[in-house]
Amino acid sequence: MKIALVSPYDYTVPGGVTKHIFYLDKHLRRLGHEVRILAPCSEGEALEEHVISVSGNVISVPFSGSKARITLSPRVYSRVKKILQQERFDIVHIHEPPAPALPLIVLRHSKSVNVGTFHAYRDSSAGYQYGKRIFKPIFAKLDGKIAVSEAVRDYISRYFPGEYVVIPNGIDLERLGARVERFSKYAAGGPNILFVGRLEKRKGFKYLLGAFPYVKEEFPGARLIVVGAYDKKDKAPYVRFARRKRLRGIRFIGYVPDEELPRYYRSCDLFCAPSTGFESFGMVLLEAMASGVAIVASDIVGYRTVLTNEVEGLLVEPENEITLAQAIIRLLKEPDLRRRMGEKGLTKAEGYSWNRVTQRILDYYQEVLEKKRREAA
Repeated sequence: MKIALVSPYDYTVPGGVTKHIFYLDKHLRRLGHEVRILAPCSEGEALEEHVISVSGNVISVPFSGSKARITLSPRVYSRVKKILQQERFDIVHIHEPPAPALPLIVLRHSKSVNVGTFHAYRDSSAGYQYGKRIFKPIFAKLDGKIAVSEAVRDYISRYFPGEYVVIPNGIDLERLGARVERFSKYAAGGPNILFVGRLEKRKGFKYLLGAFPYVKEEFPGARLIVVGAYDKKDKAPYVRFARRKRLRGIRFIGYVPDEELPRYYRSCDLFCAPSTGFESFGMVLLEAMASGVAIVASDIVGYRTVLTNEVEGLLVEPENEITLAQAIIRLLKEPDLRRRMGEKGLTKAEGYSWNRVTQRILDYYQEVLEKKRREAA
């Protein structure tokens, strides 16, 4: 089968959708399928042969509580038309169809069977409510629709009713489940609390930082290890806060390659995800589970999809430093409970392997293809 995976986001910059496409591509090709990735790509980045850059002209815009790096270049229109005519894909799989502007261009020219995966979640969307006329052609051109969670399905179908299949994100069990050594520099002292993510408002890091002084009162040697795709400007306000409070033990690591991330999970005693909302699915929670780590996370819709309170970890009220600190302190004081939660997490993570998720997506491709054939007949 010849498949196009389309991302509206800069493929050279780490992100949830980009990671999803990377692993789906990897497993589809491992099964013998011919795959092309169509996406904007920043200038100067070396790309794999099967990754097709539709434009190097990338800008950053607000989208779903985050910053999205997309292209609005007018040259994309003719370039995409040419690519689709030359490649003649069996399946064109568009990720985040409502995102500007590449999905609409692809759907305008695609003569293939079109499948869309919806990743983003919000409590409500004025854009969808008042922009139905704009988005209606997008949904009309989709032959199949996937939501990565029940929360996303319920959110999107509120504005665009229809048939959606829920197929979750996958995780790389081969990488995360591998035996890796802990960092020796984090072995002594501790305990170690790990945060993984961008330092943007919706990730809620400021609440974890606000909870950390209370943790330090109980565990003076505690460390807060902060990993993610952020820069010096992003971390500056948090560094100033730590200095004002004379907080020690905070390690701002920044971006780390995927192959190095398992060592950070293995080196922590507890994983914390204090997001405030906009999370469609708890990918970082599953990564922590696959590493056997107990979790403290915000009690938000996207995280409840993955984590059961008091089973793989604890869910706490969002944006509440006190309850967050109490949950962290409780688990740090109960190593046996953390161990049991870690074991439960490992079991749950196995159900989200990319092997399983890819096969479910392939089965859905076949279902949609067969439906189109019947309609044509």
